Amino acid sequence: MQIDLTHPEFQAAIPLMQRIEAAGYEAYFVGGAVRDAMLGLPPHDVDIASSAYPAEIKQIFPKTVDTGIQHGTVMVLSHGKGYEVTTFRTESGYQDFRRPDHVTFVRSLEEDLRRRDFTVNALAVRHDGTVVDLFDGLTDLHDHVLRAVGNPHERFHEDALRMMRAVRFQSQLGFAIEPATLAAITDNAPLLAHVSVERIASEFTRLMLGLDRQAGLTNFIATGLFAHTPLLADQRRGLEQLAALPTTPLVDPAVAWTLIAHLLQLPVRRLMKAWKQANALADQVARAADLLAALPNPTPWQLYAAGADAVPVAATAWAMLNPAETAESPTQAYAALPIHAKDELAVTGADLMAAGFTPGPRLGRVLHALEQAVVAGELANTSEALMTAAQK
Repeated sequence: MQIDLTHPEFQAAIPLMQRIEAAGYEAYFVGGAVRDAMLGLPPHDVDIASSAYPAEIKQIFPKTVDTGIQHGTVMVLSHGKGYEVTTFRTESGYQDFRRPDHVTFVRSLEEDLRRRDFTVNALAVRHDGTVVDLFDGLTDLHDHVLRAVGNPHERFHEDALRMMRAVRFQSQLGFAIEPATLAAITDNAPLLAHVSVERIASEFTRLMLGLDRQAGLTNFIATGLFAHTPLLADQRRGLEQLAALPTTPLVDPAVAWTLIAHLLQLPVRRLMKAWKQANALADQVARAADLLAALPNPTPWQLYAAGADAVPVAATAWAMLNPAETAESPTQAYAALPIHAKDELAVTGADLMAAGFTPGPRLGRVLHALEQAVVAGELANTSEALMTAAQK
């Protein structure tokens, strides 16, 4: 079988493969880029696997970087871009259920592909587009099935994150997990406790943003994976409510985390810290969750406090939670507020001090009271009106 490699990402890397082959070695495109290309999706992170050992790759190309040479990966620099070339390898000894204790370089493509997670990710492609399928990945790709390469228990003991990748792929690609692989996830779910929170969170967020989020979440729950993630062990019912939401695709992680915090009734700051999410995202979700709790009838101050970045997040979450109801758009209501930030007030602390106010807590309280009154529409945002009110 041949596939189309006219995408620029492939075209730019083909000369490197040809150069490796000209030196007497094998070279193939492998991994997710191959899978996505065959599904008609744009390829990302084009990876090359080769029978050449790292030292041999460094002899072929004048400019390289040892990005992961202990695991066989060398970055080849060409025309201002970097291409990772990884030597065929076998792995053994997974004491932490995540990384191999030993990596052995080999010349066999089959041995290299045998260690990969799922059959649809174990396809290799020559530079002319010829597909090498040693584990019936083409059939599974056609049938939209996720099947572990070989024994699924062994694959998940090698890398427990693969179980999260399975439910993420189910959501992202719309594939079904075949029964033996699904059963192995259920049996080995406790191994997820050995994986870093950051890795789990990355897969979980991508699951939430997938086109078949409902299916991915359903198996995240059914296999028991949820019980080995931060703060979710006692949240089965809330997660089931999350999985039952309309299948509207999500494009913003903030919406996903806002829904999670709301349905599971978890304090946002605690939730986001446990999942090691960025402080900026945590702040946005906290403000969105506060506004969501006030919808559909928020006060002007609640809209104002949410801010421009959190209002649409809360609005999207509310619409998903209440698909049959209609309400005034919070985004429009926010846009109609007299001001949207404190620095838009027509008076400043300096103005008040010039009028005789003493610096200190009382000055801050007066400014805050003026801010609230303007947002509520009780005071016009003019210097005269605000100074008069401040004097009173």
